[in-house]
Amino acid sequence: MQLHFSPSMRSITISSSNSNGGFGELMKIKVAARHFSYRTLFHTILILAFLLPFVFILTAVVTLEGVNKCSSFDCLGRRLGPKLLGRTDDSKQRLVKDFVKILNQVNSEEVPAGLKLPESYSQLVSEMKNNKYNAKEFALMLKGMMDRSEREIRESKFAELMNKHFAASAVPKGIHCLSLRLTDEYSSNAHARRQLPSPELLPLLSEKLLHHFVLSTDNILAASVVVNSAVRSSLKPEKIVFHVITDKKTYAGMHSWFALNPVSPAIVEVRGIHQFDWLTRENIPVLEAVEGHYGIRKYYHGNHVLGANLSDTSPRSFASKLQARSPKYISLLNHIRIYLPELFPNLDKVVFLDDDVVIQRDLSPLWDIDLKGKVNGAIETCKGDDEWVMSKRFRNYFNFSHPLIAKHLNPEECAWAYGMNVFDLHAWRKTNIRDTYHSWLKENLKSKLTMWKLGTLPPALIAFKGHVHPIDPSWHMLGLGYQNKSNIENVKKAAVIHYNGQSKPWLELGFEHLRPFWTKYVDYSNDFIKNCHILE
Repeated sequence: MQLHFSPSMRSITISSSNSNGGFGELMKIKVAARHFSYRTLFHTILILAFLLPFVFILTAVVTLEGVNKCSSFDCLGRRLGPKLLGRTDDSKQRLVKDFVKILNQVNSEEVPAGLKLPESYSQLVSEMKNNKYNAKEFALMLKGMMDRSEREIRESKFAELMNKHFAASAVPKGIHCLSLRLTDEYSSNAHARRQLPSPELLPLLSEKLLHHFVLSTDNILAASVVVNSAVRSSLKPEKIVFHVITDKKTYAGMHSWFALNPVSPAIVEVRGIHQFDWLTRENIPVLEAVEGHYGIRKYYHGNHVLGANLSDTSPRSFASKLQARSPKYISLLNHIRIYLPELFPNLDKVVFLDDDVVIQRDLSPLWDIDLKGKVNGAIETCKGDDEWVMSKRFRNYFNFSHPLIAKHLNPEECAWAYGMNVFDLHAWRKTNIRDTYHSWLKENLKSKLTMWKLGTLPPALIAFKGHVHPIDPSWHMLGLGYQNKSNIENVKKAAVIHYNGQSKPWLELGFEHLRPFWTKYVDYSNDFIKNCHILE
């Protein structure tokens, strides 16, 4: 392509090479003498400098398409105009419309049961070449292949959720080893059996001016992290008293750990459920029914996939059902918090902690919070953007198609969190919270668990209704065991971080980038930790 100015500067010619090796004229611009000026010439050159690249591209496209005999803009317009405007010729449009029509028709049809589907895209193309399928046959095969892929993906997702459920419910080898070794130490080492706390400190267990924490767990490693993090984060560790409650099988190992690894100046006592005289079957008949009822045990320990209609269940809904069927929900340790006023008759205020939390800040100010006559100081979980954790209302926990639930509860009422709660035991003793909790558990058992299916929080939401005082959300950050997108800066700032969910930090399926907030309180120099290869 060339640009030629006439000697008199009265005309400008644009030409391009043709197939014969010569030049063909594309455009010739004449400039009238009476209007000629250098400014006009300058503007003309600018315009041409802008247009020439497009002219070059159009010419190149025409040449590549084999129409290089075309030497006018009229020809270029006829060839390239529809393409530049996004249009194709009528035959192509009809072909697309016909194929879309066939796809819509096939979408409402069932794929024939005996239709042999290709295993891959390349096999599909090969069969299309060999068998000369028509458009409808091709569409049916394509739909069958996509339906098969969707089924396989769903089945893989449900299998993944089941495996994760079993992994989360199992006791890791290292933690089991730790419990066995410490239990053996209790029987052979007098230091492991020494009284906790020492006799001269026993009166402090009921001293109301101290800061009393209650922890209920059968996980020795998790208990050590909770206690260590609380003591190391405290500005006044000498005021801390920990009441660790465990079951009978774990008691010896738990006692050994805290006897051999004191956290002075804080005080720790370890008690087994069997050591509380008040915890008799006569006082907790509902839990006896839960533990002994065959249908309930099958619900929590049975095959969660057998008989389930997975085609009508979303993976998220299935994950929630699996979480609800964790065996811990029929453990007395999980229900123990509802009996705190009776278990600690000499105390007026305690902070209850789950075993999957880490304390990162001094919690002394919790004892100064005015609960305004309420029983339970807790963070609300209905005022956040996170739909998994902080957007929970009663409708997320209860079946409002059940007449009793619909009659007594408001689906839009805000939920609150277990895991870090300030309990005013003095105010609690004036209520019927425990009896309400029992009565609603009985109703749910009668209804075959059709009123709710998420463990101990739903009956607590009912029992504590009207007795909850919201506390600032910065005290308690939830969700570190549900999702790996937790905001790290928020994690660092929170007073208590909670690994609620399946991905506990002591499990292999825990989130790697969130685990260090927990492992920093594990003493890897301890011989028992090293010999059991914890988290190696």
